[in-house]
Amino acid sequence: MQRFVTYYRVSTQRQGRSGLGLEAQQAAVTAFLAGRDAQVIGEYREIESGRTSDRQQLAAAMLMCRMTGSVLLIAKLDRLARDAHFLLGLEKSGIEFLAADMPFANRLTIGIMALVAEEEAKAISARTKAALAARKARGLPLGNRASLRPADRQRAATAAAAWSKKAAAHAAMVLPAVQEMRAVGMSLRATARELTQRGFTTVTGGAWTATQVSAVLRRIGSDQI
Repeated sequence: MQRFVTYYRVSTQRQGRSGLGLEAQQAAVTAFLAGRDAQVIGEYREIESGRTSDRQQLAAAMLMCRMTGSVLLIAKLDRLARDAHFLLGLEKSGIEFLAADMPFANRLTIGIMALVAEEEAKAISARTKAALAARKARGLPLGNRASLRPADRQRAATAAAAWSKKAAAHAAMVLPAVQEMRAVGMSLRATARELTQRGFTTVTGGAWTATQVSAVLRRIGSDQI
């Protein structure tokens, strides 16, 4: 039997009080553990910003993992941190960890993904600041889509078309597996779970849901919904 220590984190006090963020994470972990020969020996919760690496509850969860030889289990990879240096530091600590939304990711791939995510976040921030500064310098109001120049609207339309094309290509790629599962009577929810377990990701790189499976079928024009 594999032993796990679960760790849940929300970013704000409001999320912590509502329980919604925690409940969603717990549901994801419960689904991940379903049918496995597994035992949860400890559960830790924290309300803290993802950019803060000094977190007492996470430290306590890691300590329990070291003491018991357990695996640290989280619902989503971004619940650990947005800082790649911290995530890589966790890797070097020797703690084995799993993310329910990326069960096939290993230490190497998670480290690479963390670095890419951090660089992309920096690039997005830099581009956003530059664009806002340029609009401000031209005396244009910020956040008003109606004030966009024709060229800006055209670029936005081009980007939307490119995304639609990418989503369609991704749907076509995963459709054979979806149809195979639907042909044997699997529900949309079961199909989503099986896709995730097989290592398929959505077009955005996340885990599958019944709604997303249905969207794939609609996009391709399949009548097997």
